[in-house]
Amino acid sequence: MELQHFSHKHPLVFIEKQNHESEKAYCSGCGELVSGSSFRCVECRYYLDKLCAEAPSEINHPFHCNHSLKLQVSPPFRNICDFCDKGLDKFVYHCSCDLNLHIKCALLSKSIAEKGFGKLDDIPHKEALVSIENFSEELKGAKCFACWQRLLDFAYLDLGHGIFLHKKCVDLPTEINHFLHSQHSLILQFNSKPLPCQMCKKTQLKGFVYRCSPCEVALHITCAELPTKINHLCHRNHPLFLKFDPESLPCQICQNTQDEGLVYCCSICKFKLHVDCASPPPIIKGEIHEHPFTLFWKQLPFICDACGTTGNCASYTCYKCSLTIHGNCISSPPIIKFPRHRHPLSHTFILGQYEMKTLICEACPEKVNAQHGVYCCSDCNYVVHTDCAQEYSWFSFYELEDMDEDLNEKSAFAVIKVSKLGEDIVIASEIKHLNHQHNLVLSNDSEGHKVCDGCMLSISTLFYCCSQCEFFLHKSCAEAPKKKKLWFHRHQSPLTLTSNHIFRCPRCFYWFNASFAYKCNICKSYRCLACALISDTPTFQGHKHRLYRYDKYEGQCNGCGDQLHAAYVCKDCKFAVHNRCLRLPSKILHEYDEHPLILTYHEDNLYSEYTYCDICEETRNPNHWFYHCAICNTSAHRECVVKRHSYMKLGGSYRMRSHPHQLTFTKKISACHVCHQPCLDLSLECLKNGCDYIVHLECITWQSFNYSFIQREDEGTS
Repeated sequence: MELQHFSHKHPLVFIEKQNHESEKAYCSGCGELVSGSSFRCVECRYYLDKLCAEAPSEINHPFHCNHSLKLQVSPPFRNICDFCDKGLDKFVYHCSCDLNLHIKCALLSKSIAEKGFGKLDDIPHKEALVSIENFSEELKGAKCFACWQRLLDFAYLDLGHGIFLHKKCVDLPTEINHFLHSQHSLILQFNSKPLPCQMCKKTQLKGFVYRCSPCEVALHITCAELPTKINHLCHRNHPLFLKFDPESLPCQICQNTQDEGLVYCCSICKFKLHVDCASPPPIIKGEIHEHPFTLFWKQLPFICDACGTTGNCASYTCYKCSLTIHGNCISSPPIIKFPRHRHPLSHTFILGQYEMKTLICEACPEKVNAQHGVYCCSDCNYVVHTDCAQEYSWFSFYELEDMDEDLNEKSAFAVIKVSKLGEDIVIASEIKHLNHQHNLVLSNDSEGHKVCDGCMLSISTLFYCCSQCEFFLHKSCAEAPKKKKLWFHRHQSPLTLTSNHIFRCPRCFYWFNASFAYKCNICKSYRCLACALISDTPTFQGHKHRLYRYDKYEGQCNGCGDQLHAAYVCKDCKFAVHNRCLRLPSKILHEYDEHPLILTYHEDNLYSEYTYCDICEETRNPNHWFYHCAICNTSAHRECVVKRHSYMKLGGSYRMRSHPHQLTFTKKISACHVCHQPCLDLSLECLKNGCDYIVHLECITWQSFNYSFIQREDEGTS
């Protein structure tokens, strides 16, 4: 018997059974090893097993009522099967609405649909029912092909080819009526066009859903199965009804509110349960503890032994160890990476087993309770509340080729010459820095008003200078490492030292255009040098004690008086500042005064009666920090001295999309071409002779800059 198949140019000859002594052959339709009856091309060893060879070129599938599916030799563009979620590279049944199925997935699902979910006796490779307790490691990520929920949550059937079906999904009706869409029936369909579920408002990408195609309404299988009325042990007075949450009440089990979707509630008692919380699993095994936890429904207040916070309903208990915890704490990881500490932190229920010298949380000002679980590093005497540690769970951690300890030792400069200071101290007297084209020489000549090109602050200590151009670097800025991990940045991968980019630092909100910065190679954002070098436990010349970063702190900033929600705090006294005040320069040059202005932390009696700003001529709060020149006896608000453009360097050459010529940063009192008002602050002026274009930075959006041309054209830096 011969067959002329559309997928091959030669006729195919029928083979009753593949000879096992011959070379193995694979079906060109499904890619599987040919074992039974098949068709073969004698000339080029092209094989199709009998099922693929006789598959119709077009089928009407009960789970896809809108269109027919056409058989194609290869997938048209998208290469994932909508049934098994595996790759496509052979024959595929395709619909113009972007539904794609392996040939055997299409035929298997069609057979199931036509015979009914409950009649699976003659489905090929069907295996016996497997108990959930007998699962293997390979099945942990598997899902039921119908409801697309985690396979191992329920007993299941193995249909072969990596396709599984929950036993509870065997008896699914193909058509239902639901109170959320009473106009039409909902038909069980492939989820080829993902829509948000009318009940939970979430979008399921695979599996099956109940759908009304004309109205584009979808309902997840698990949501459709929910009873509309339940009796619950947490509320025995009245039944609970499934309805949309009208009052956004907190769930009585997890204590969280839900913005949208249905909940179980008692309108009489104002009692609410989330759908997921109404039927939690009776036993949960998590990695945080060696034994499984058993659900305890009694509505009693308790303190969670994992995190130390309170709960008042539906706890989980380990009876062997007498531990009671929240349900969501069971999934807490036993070991976490914490960006503010170099070592991983381990969770412990018994802090007393370690000889900890302190019980103060490193992330907040509160003391940890040794009677409950915490995260700690016993080697470093470092302890953090469980909740505080998990505040950083949204951070992304990356494996590093170099150890963290070695990262900051990678210098950004090469040493050309060294000098001795005394008998034991050797210092680099000449260097070649990666952010400047010429060699830099060490100097202590701070005469004149020199500004560091690394941090844009005035120079008064040892610095490196260029003999060929006006380029200066604080010694400390030159020693900034080539790559650095920033404890406060969500991408925990080393940032790269760079310069001469226009950016607004998201940490301090100041603008920069020529200074050093650290660039994240993942999100392409920049952090200014001053913010990048602040640790989470910095010292500060305005206070005698070391400060500690607390992510949760309520109080007032000692620098400006603003209300704080996170701060750098002194553990020994009531002193707290936010990042913007902490990174204020202790000395800065300002056009208003010929001398450097000094940051002053308290009002001196000598001039306390003159508490006004000499720049804006408004009154000052004597309890807030200010800048002062003792020589001229002038004082000014911090915000009048350090503005958002104070670190922008004048000059340079830039391009902007809205203007054809090169522009430079300047301060000049000229009429702005946009607002027609005098430019009293930083502005951009055209460099071309005869063109009088000038514009306020306030009058343009930074998006108008063409960032491919934003590098300064008068300096060859990276």
